Amino acid sequence: MQIGMIGLGRMGANIVRRLLRAGHHCIVYDRDPAPVAALAGEGALAQAGLAGLVAALAPPRLVWIMLPAGAATEQAIIEVSGLLQAGDCIIDGGNSFWKDDVRRARQLRANALDYVDVGTSGGVWGLERGYCLMIGGDAGVVERLDPIFAALAPGRGEIAATPGRAGRDTRAERGYLHAGPSGAGHFVKMIHNGIEYGMMQAMAEGFDILKNANSHKLPEELRLAIDLADVAEVWRRGSVITSWLLDLSAAALAANPELAGYTGHVEDSGEGRWTVAAAIDEAVPAEVLSSALFARFRSRQGHTFAEKLLSAMRQGFGGHHEPRQTDR
Repeated sequence: MQIGMIGLGRMGANIVRRLLRAGHHCIVYDRDPAPVAALAGEGALAQAGLAGLVAALAPPRLVWIMLPAGAATEQAIIEVSGLLQAGDCIIDGGNSFWKDDVRRARQLRANALDYVDVGTSGGVWGLERGYCLMIGGDAGVVERLDPIFAALAPGRGEIAATPGRAGRDTRAERGYLHAGPSGAGHFVKMIHNGIEYGMMQAMAEGFDILKNANSHKLPEELRLAIDLADVAEVWRRGSVITSWLLDLSAAALAANPELAGYTGHVEDSGEGRWTVAAAIDEAVPAEVLSSALFARFRSRQGHTFAEKLLSAMRQGFGGHHEPRQTDR
């Protein structure tokens, strides 16, 4: 299939690369000419602006926007929709707020344009591992775009089938899912990221307790000098908490046991706040997820070893670097 990609950051560029490897044709644009030139050298068709990108696409056109949630994405959708024609489709693969998707789909539908929201998980590792995709939109449109989603998803790999799934949607077993109507994709991704906050916080706090088992505040005979890198490594192998986040923690601790260079300043990208807001709207108790979000707020005032590990995990899976002192 042919697809136009707007936004060639950490994930956008690798999405293009994965699509090219699968034989799809990609037309690319970014305000920064460097990633455009790089992808042109790998087989993509480069364009210097949105108008050129749309003109290079054959109808029905498909444009994937991979920009930061908020104003940048909103403006890009407005500009691109003005260049498209009836039957064309816009995908937002960023981390937009799901209620914005509902509004956009309604507005674009009035001009006979399709809109699909795709919650995309995989971070900087998605090129090789594939991207877990949570998709919202009209079922017919999602079905038409299936070759794109199938190419980006991880596939079944070596993960064993879940007992009792006979007769259910096999796309989920391959790493992508039509979650429901417009907004459903980003809603599911929002909750995914809220859960991620809680898992990361629990892991970080546990390692902080292990580190402080040798604290001078304890009686000397009760102090334990525990090698955190070795603990992380053994837990990766057969323990109940085995996970990708644990893999990232083990790698960070093996390379840098004291996590020197990390301050423990932990940002949040919005989805955790939206998850807590959804819990409030639904009157659902979410003590762990709320606490994990508030812990990130507190991290910007004073830092612990746990917060350094949170920073290390965020850099590991998403390439998220701590803000410089001047950015705070």
